[in-house]
Amino acid sequence: MTKILLVEDNEMNRDMLSRRLERKGYTVVLAVDGADGLQQARTQAPDLILMDMSLPVLDGWEATRQLKADAATQHIPVIALTAHAMASDEQKARDAGCDDFDTKPIEFPRLLGKIETQLQHRPAP
Repeated sequence: MTKILLVEDNEMNRDMLSRRLERKGYTVVLAVDGADGLQQARTQAPDLILMDMSLPVLDGWEATRQLKADAATQHIPVIALTAHAMASDEQKARDAGCDDFDTKPIEFPRLLGKIETQLQHRPAP
């Protein structure tokens, strides 16, 4: 079963999105901040990471940079989730190493399409 790591500090967003992903057949692992997300990525080996960019402890920008700098996790696709919808925010996410970008509030069908695209094109570990 495909495993998705959801790194999201907002409990309501985390619960809603994880339930919807589980209904679509994904196994969901949760992290509440960037540092927790790094640890979960290393121990759980998810197939994809949904990374909120505005996180406590370690923000999503730096967490993604560290994931992409680590040989053990650099192959995992990361989709940035942010309320910031400016073109410069998308470029900032891609510069940090994100493979795709989606805005909040989440439009689930659109996000699901991005997840499926990334899973189909992910490199081998």
